[in-house]
Amino acid sequence: MPSPLLVWLSPPLAVAATIAVSAAIFAVIGSKPAQSVFAFFVSPLLSTDGLAELALKAGPLAMIGVGLAAGFRANVWNIGAEGQLTLGAIAGGGIALAFYGQDGWWILPLMCLAGVTGGMAWAAIPAFLRTRFGVNEILVSLLLTYVASLLLTTLVFGPWKDPDGFNFPQSRMFSDAEVLPPIIEGTRLGLGTVIAFIVPVLVGVVMRYSIIGFRLRAVGLAPAAARYAGFSERRVVWLVMLAGGGLAGLAGVFEVAGPIGQLIPQITPGYGFTAIIVAYLGRLHPLGIIPAALIVALSYLGGEAAQVQTGLPKAATGVVQGMLLFFLLASDFLARYRVTPVRRPRVAAGAASTPAAAPVVS
Repeated sequence: MPSPLLVWLSPPLAVAATIAVSAAIFAVIGSKPAQSVFAFFVSPLLSTDGLAELALKAGPLAMIGVGLAAGFRANVWNIGAEGQLTLGAIAGGGIALAFYGQDGWWILPLMCLAGVTGGMAWAAIPAFLRTRFGVNEILVSLLLTYVASLLLTTLVFGPWKDPDGFNFPQSRMFSDAEVLPPIIEGTRLGLGTVIAFIVPVLVGVVMRYSIIGFRLRAVGLAPAAARYAGFSERRVVWLVMLAGGGLAGLAGVFEVAGPIGQLIPQITPGYGFTAIIVAYLGRLHPLGIIPAALIVALSYLGGEAAQVQTGLPKAATGVVQGMLLFFLLASDFLARYRVTPVRRPRVAAGAASTPAAAPVVS
């Protein structure tokens, strides 16, 4: 049996290994390692604005990550959260443009409801194809991401383009009634970030203390036993896909109604895909996903700071995130298996010789 302590220690070990190897890579490409590591992992935390931006970027990662983690626990692999986020942003942004210039407290809640509905509708496609025809939801959800991106591009280049925007591919700026108010004056931190950090706590309560959470865990750990107990696998697939899609869609609304304030061709730097790393870094646990989201959000801020302060390329952010996932998977493997030397008998004289000891995985 794997050591529970080592299983929970693997995320901080993966983070430490990522920092160490990042320093080596920065040195190889001609950057000062100490200065680059400081700019990447420390400098964003030294100011109020930096901390606010950290929370702003971690919010959608935490909300999307907890939705994906619930599905992963049930062996439902929703890889298309980026597309569901985009559809949520389109649906919420469409409501904002439809009521452009009007004032009413109900507009923003209606945008959020439309965003959740849009994300759920996009997630319903792979859910239907899996439960009805047995189609792999990984491929369908992933490919639908590109359809959603092209749909957004078509709208902002076409019918939803701002007529006063000097022909730039963007919608009108949302009015004051259609944007989330800031909670800290002078920062971009809005109410959506607070909600995004509350969602994992609520999901954790549901997963821990409700029959729904028990069914999700049962279907994921022992599908045959779950079927024997009368738990419907189809219902679980629909539940986790719609929940994950709805949370991703809501995150999309929080982005366009928050720091962006309009629809543009690229809403996020890939939060829907990065949330997969967040889910696994948090051990698929709702409360563990919150610090995981903060760590991964730091890579976005650090990448931007390192570009300005040390001249690191933009691709450094993706490299650091990729290494983080790689070391996390490696740590998980070594937490469950040991590499031990095994003595093997020598063959007779004249025959092909083999090493006296060879490392094997046990």
